[in-house]
Amino acid sequence: MAEQLLTDTTALRRSPLAHLAQQMHEQTVTGERGVALREIPFLTMVGIRVAPGTPAADAVAAAAGMPLPTGHGRVTGTAGATAILWIGPDEFLLVGPEGVGPAEIGPAGSDLRAAGSDDAGTAAGLARALGTEPGQAVDLSANRTTLELSGPSARAVLEKSCHLDLHPRAFAVGTAVATTLGPVQVLLWRTEELTWRIMPRASFAEYTARWLLDGMTEFASPEVP
Repeated sequence: MAEQLLTDTTALRRSPLAHLAQQMHEQTVTGERGVALREIPFLTMVGIRVAPGTPAADAVAAAAGMPLPTGHGRVTGTAGATAILWIGPDEFLLVGPEGVGPAEIGPAGSDLRAAGSDDAGTAAGLARALGTEPGQAVDLSANRTTLELSGPSARAVLEKSCHLDLHPRAFAVGTAVATTLGPVQVLLWRTEELTWRIMPRASFAEYTARWLLDGMTEFASPEVP
C-alpha cells in the first residue's frame, strides 16, 4: 500500500488583505487624533441556524460552552477568545481564533471537544451536537476577513460612512450588528471603547480597507480650529 502523503499548505495561504498590510501600517496615526487599521486574518467563523428556545439551541449552546445571544446586537463570549454574534432571529455566527478547537471551546466531555482542532472540525462538532434536531452549523471561515480599526478617531472614521448612531449610549462595547459601510455590507462589532471589528465578505475586503484608509487620512494632519 502506497504511503499517504499529507501536505501542510498553511504557509501557502494568503489573506485577502496581505498585500495592504504595509500600507495599513504606514498610515497609522498616533497621538490624540490617532487611528490604526489592521487585518486579523483566518479567524474561525461558523454559521449557526437554530430556533431559540428549542432543544437544538440548547444543544449548540452546551457544545459551544456559552449561551446563544438573545437579541439584536447581542454577543456572548469575548473577542479575545470565542464569541457568538446575533445575526437574525434564528441565525448566529461563532467567531474564534484560527483553528479554535477542543481545548478552546466546549465543556469537558462535550461533542465539540471531540471534533478536532481546526475550523471545519469546530463546525462539525457543533453539527454533531445537533444530532437529529433541526438546525445547521457550517464552516464560513473563508467567507469573511476581519479588519480592526482602533484609536481615539476610530469612531469618527466609521461615522463618515455608517448610518448607525455609534455613540456609546446607542452602540455600547460588546455590540455587534449587520450594517453597511459606504456601499459594503459588513458586520460591525465594538470590542473595546476605542476598538472596532469590521467583517466584510472576502471579495469586498480590499474595497473596505481602502475606504477606511481614505477616511483616516485627515487625522494625520492637525485639526483645523
